[in-house]
Amino acid sequence: MTTFGYKQSNSDHTLFLKKRHGKITAFIVYVDDMIVTGNDPKEMKALKEYLSKEFEMKDLGSLKYFLGIEESRSSKGIFISQRKYDVDLLHETGMSACQPADTPMEEGLKLCIETSQVPVDRRRYQRLVGRLMYLAHTRPNLAYALSIVSQFMHNPGEKHMNAVMRILRYLKFAPGKGILFSKNTNKPNIEVYTDADWARAVDDRRSTSGYFTFVGGNLVTWRSKKQNVVTRSSAEAEYRGMALRICEAMWLKFLLQDLGYSLKQPIQLYCDNKVACDIAHYPVQHDCTKHVEVDRFFIKEKLDEKIVELPNIRSED
Repeated sequence: MTTFGYKQSNSDHTLFLKKRHGKITAFIVYVDDMIVTGNDPKEMKALKEYLSKEFEMKDLGSLKYFLGIEESRSSKGIFISQRKYDVDLLHETGMSACQPADTPMEEGLKLCIETSQVPVDRRRYQRLVGRLMYLAHTRPNLAYALSIVSQFMHNPGEKHMNAVMRILRYLKFAPGKGILFSKNTNKPNIEVYTDADWARAVDDRRSTSGYFTFVGGNLVTWRSKKQNVVTRSSAEAEYRGMALRICEAMWLKFLLQDLGYSLKQPIQLYCDNKVACDIAHYPVQHDCTKHVEVDRFFIKEKLDEKIVELPNIRSED
């Protein structure tokens, strides 16, 4: 790709870009599956001809199906989903005729490892959770439930399997759900929403933090994950989450720059914990913040450089 004039992106090493005469061509590869896109038809044609000389390849035309993800276009934008993958999964697991559930997890459910739990087939559990994780590429609403059930892969019990079955029942409720990337003529801006559930894990009292990121009003990244350390307050849990979210936003910023978009306004980071926001703005050294010292200086630096802003937001919102 580099000998053909393409530049490899530092933000995503599977992405190659070529810019000429104010136009751009993007080429992204996953093992032996490739997507070519851009606004330079001549260059796209030349690239495909070049690749066909180097490799045995097949041009499948306009993008409709890629790595199990279905894509459709309209005047409103681009819609992606995994309906076929969803239906096939329900059929293979014998859940095609199950009673649908309207949420992926029971409200208030707290799972843990119990000494008297009824064991289940570990391999089947691991396979089911693994397949559901792939489905989460287009289903942000599965992120939290999957982050919980994936914590018990080594020793699942009956309650854990029931939670996985609940997720499958939820898929039956709405198999065609996906994400719409709406047409947007505005310049891209980055908005990050972050939150943390303090000391929720019963087994080790670690917190679960989550985030979702919008670029130009469209949801592009999200995650729900148990933190690596035990936090001693809700403010600390939120603060550690904020530092990781800024890293995610910075990656998106650099990726947009590779694509030719420079952000005109700071990244908007939304956090509803007032104490965490106060520490970010006024990092006074005291006992409450000594153990998050690196995160303090990292966040303060981005705020001082006007790369990131922390708008006020209420918990109700």
